Amino acid sequence: MFIIAICEDEPYMLEELRKQVETYMNSEQLPASIKTCMSGEELLKEKDPFDVVLLDMMLPGLNGLEVAKQISHKIPIIFITSYREYAVEAFDMNAVHYLIKPVTKERLFLALDRAIKRTKKADNQALILMKSGKTQVIPIRDILYCEVFNHQICIHTIHETYEYFGTLDTLEAKLDERFFRCHRSFVVNLSCVAGQENGMAILTNGESILIARRRQSDFMRKLLDFLKNEVI
Repeated sequence: MFIIAICEDEPYMLEELRKQVETYMNSEQLPASIKTCMSGEELLKEKDPFDVVLLDMMLPGLNGLEVAKQISHKIPIIFITSYREYAVEAFDMNAVHYLIKPVTKERLFLALDRAIKRTKKADNQALILMKSGKTQVIPIRDILYCEVFNHQICIHTIHETYEYFGTLDTLEAKLDERFFRCHRSFVVNLSCVAGQENGMAILTNGESILIARRRQSDFMRKLLDFLKNEVI
């Protein structure tokens, strides 16, 4: 069962979103429990692990961005707001969608399509690493970036770093569209990129990795395309 949270401080909008989400889940024949709340503080008190969160940007007390910082990075967040200017900050918080009010059924359903797809994909995709007779399972959603040095691959995740001997070309072929080869020695997860500065990709965890000079234009184009596909 999918557990979906809707956090919106306008009662009418909250009820409309609840009805639309319920309609979508029924149409897709996906069992769901829909939780509603009218403040970020109320949302953060919920004990259930959410699969998707619909989050208003402007809330009384904690705003949407402040709430998002306290929600697990693994949970797809769909921001709903009247203000386009917060889009970049929203994606720094690992948002997967950014809907501008008034929200139509078509745009909301498209956002839910992508969020549910990402939830399923994130749950299922993993790399299997064999090393010293041991099997390690690395969820692709947790990978920040990968690098190669002296034929040794380092997979940097939000939790730890995995090392083995291999080629970056082979690893890159196993990754999905979220990843970009920004340098001959680096592959970066675009969903973990907070920005670009002085030829470096700045990650959401504060680390930075080198972008090859000849790849900087491609990197920015790919990053903007990636973000554009996530904003509805």
